[in-house]
Amino acid sequence: MKKIKYNIIIFPGSNCDRDMKWVSELYGAESDFVWHKDYDLKHPDVVVLPGGFSFGDYLRCGAIAKYSNIMPAIIDFANKGGLVIGICNGFQILTEAGLLPGTLLKNKSMTFICQHQYLKVENNKTAFTNQYQNDEVIDIPIAHKDGFYFIDDEGLNKLVLNKQIVFKYSDIKGNTNETNNPNGSLLNIAGITNEKGNILGMMPHPERASENILPSQKGAGVFQSIHRWVCEKSRMQI
Repeated sequence: MKKIKYNIIIFPGSNCDRDMKWVSELYGAESDFVWHKDYDLKHPDVVVLPGGFSFGDYLRCGAIAKYSNIMPAIIDFANKGGLVIGICNGFQILTEAGLLPGTLLKNKSMTFICQHQYLKVENNKTAFTNQYQNDEVIDIPIAHKDGFYFIDDEGLNKLVLNKQIVFKYSDIKGNTNETNNPNGSLLNIAGITNEKGNILGMMPHPERASENILPSQKGAGVFQSIHRWVCEKSRMQI
């Protein structure tokens, strides 16, 4: 069986990089850390921009990180179809770098939120969600102050039409409305892909819900989905 290889990017202020390494290897992958000042990736199948507070979140979350030396290599990798996932601060960096549409604003409450959160799977046909069922409700923690996903009306319509919205904040029954929206995100958006489907940004932390010792293991589906997608793609190329 193919050994999936992750590259996990470390920026000053990243704090979920080791969590990502642990969980990716738990699900059978190899992983390498890549420092933000490096210029080259290490031949990955998947690039991860982890959570944290890159450069202290000065200016805007992700606004400085997008100028890091490693970003051109990540953009080139993504443009060639490589899988890229940005979690929390990583999602913010992806929007700042133009790899995903929209932006992340301050939570509607203007406070930091750290809690378990139900999500509804909106599209299970992607590289990151194929091990979930459509409309499945999963429990994945959130921890952010700038998680309000915003985009203009035209962009929002494109996300809906292209089925780029993959996760929405919900309750345990899958209801998605203002009551179940922790940060004010438009349409309760918790995670999106680009049009090609090879880049995922999500505010919730699947790496914090992927082990049996934790209250939820529903984040494992993200890593299992990536593994299946990469392995099937590899078999098709043989």
